[in-house]
Amino acid sequence: MEFVIKKICCIGAGYVGGPTMAVIAEKCPHIEVNVVDINTSRIAAWNSPDFDNLPVFEPGLADILKKCRNRNLFFSCDIEKHISESDMIFISVNTPTKTKGIGAGQASDLKWIEASARQIAKYAKGETIVVEKSTIPVRTAETIKIILESTNSNETTQKFHILSNPEFLAEGTAINDLENPDRVLIGGENKEAIGLLTAIYKRWVPKNKIIETNLWSSELS
Repeated sequence: MEFVIKKICCIGAGYVGGPTMAVIAEKCPHIEVNVVDINTSRIAAWNSPDFDNLPVFEPGLADILKKCRNRNLFFSCDIEKHISESDMIFISVNTPTKTKGIGAGQASDLKWIEASARQIAKYAKGETIVVEKSTIPVRTAETIKIILESTNSNETTQKFHILSNPEFLAEGTAINDLENPDRVLIGGENKEAIGLLTAIYKRWVPKNKIIETNLWSSELS
């Protein structure tokens, strides 16, 4: 793998995606970060000139947005464009509890994860690192991998590396949790892909707090 991370796309502008990408944008001013979502009103709220209208209320978040928004942090509904241009794509969408079918009331509904993976398979170009950042059940990475590898895309140069980077955010302290994490867990099968995500976190997280492992262990956490 011989590329540097110049552009990041995050699918999902919710409670995890928005703050996480804001902190990455602040700590990595050399990287362009695009947060995309199909929800137009949510994107409009992220772009609002009135910072009281943000869809997520976390101490410190507005201050970061004032510095980074429209500099190297952007919120958009243009999912196709930003997937196709990105070197690293975070999947940070909701995984609600299933309301019907097998596992109703208990199992996680992966429909948004699967839809995101299909969009990546359709639009991504070249070599792309895909990071699962949602709160998800074990083996989700395998589901993403199957979708990405079974796509009928004509893009013969497509190559994907799947990483798991679980979030440990608490409501009310999300920015502090991101800026001063107890640990950052990165699981994957490709050492270079893991190294590229590690390099991003190392800009503000001590190396001894970044734990590199395999996909299975990362998801189990």
